[in-house]
Amino acid sequence: MDKDKEKQEISLIGRLFCIEALLLLMGIVSLVSGLITGQEVQLFWGVMIIGGSITLYFVRKKDWKKHWEEKEAMQRIYEQQMKERKERKDGKEK
Repeated sequence: MDKDKEKQEISLIGRLFCIEALLLLMGIVSLVSGLITGQEVQLFWGVMIIGGSITLYFVRKKDWKKHWEEKEAMQRIYEQQMKERKERKDGKEK
């Protein structure tokens, strides 16, 4: 029970200081700084960093393990079909 609670606390701390949150914070700082100073370059980078951090959040949210398992299963099916086609082709030639 203590391990679950400890893991949950680490997860909460990890979420607060995760790379997406830090990138989003950096983007907001850059955007605000650009608005205050009027520098277009800082505005540009602020928008780009915020957009990138949001994209990174959604990419990480996707279940990659399931995705790769599906891809590997499809690859095995494809290889099996190619093997069967080759065997049929070899059988017809003889």
